[in-house]
Amino acid sequence: MYRFFLFGAVILAVSFPLTAQEVLRGEVRIDLEPVYSDGDIPYPHPPDHQSVRGMALKEAAMFFSAMIYGWSFDYDIGERSRGIAEIFELSPLGTIPFGDPGLFATDAQVRDMRLYLWTDYHLNAEQKRRMGMWKSGTVRTAQAIGHGSLGGPVEATGWITIKKAALEDAARTAVRAMLRGSERNRPKEARGYISLAAFPNYWVEAGQWATSARFRVEMTEIVPFAAY
Repeated sequence: MYRFFLFGAVILAVSFPLTAQEVLRGEVRIDLEPVYSDGDIPYPHPPDHQSVRGMALKEAAMFFSAMIYGWSFDYDIGERSRGIAEIFELSPLGTIPFGDPGLFATDAQVRDMRLYLWTDYHLNAEQKRRMGMWKSGTVRTAQAIGHGSLGGPVEATGWITIKKAALEDAARTAVRAMLRGSERNRPKEARGYISLAAFPNYWVEAGQWATSARFRVEMTEIVPFAAY
């Protein structure tokens, strides 16, 4: 089993005290022997390869963005008997770019041909306020599973898009399940805001990516069919 630390010079640059409430923490898992090759990255992936570390940190940035900023959503629930298609649209409310000074890799291990990378994100004052909004009394939590295509040999940007698609499908499933639990009759549309509550877990299932994720959801508008 390998055990090593990444980006030590960057980690040592942190010299100010932070409380647990000011730091988000999550673990990213990268397969070193994936079901398909990533082209430019050696196969199987060596655990200390720069591209693999970059993949892990890009994925962490995506998850922290979803936790802090989240998305607004517009959901047309759809109904097959009326010929109405189901449409779920997400609009990100903010992003954390790769290389953000608040993002740190803290510890990594390799087990069973998989890199486990722990990452921290240090919140600034504005981001702390956003996190407080996601924990207000009108926000509820929901757990859901989403699916997405495995894709094929892709560049790093295509790889992150594939993982993102499965996460967005889980968000759709979470909103749909919440509406089923709260509405007696199926509504036509729903709008609101949704964020990731913790880092999701990914695995391969029946030839697809599957991800289990927990979300925070705030419904701002539910439109019944009777309104049309």
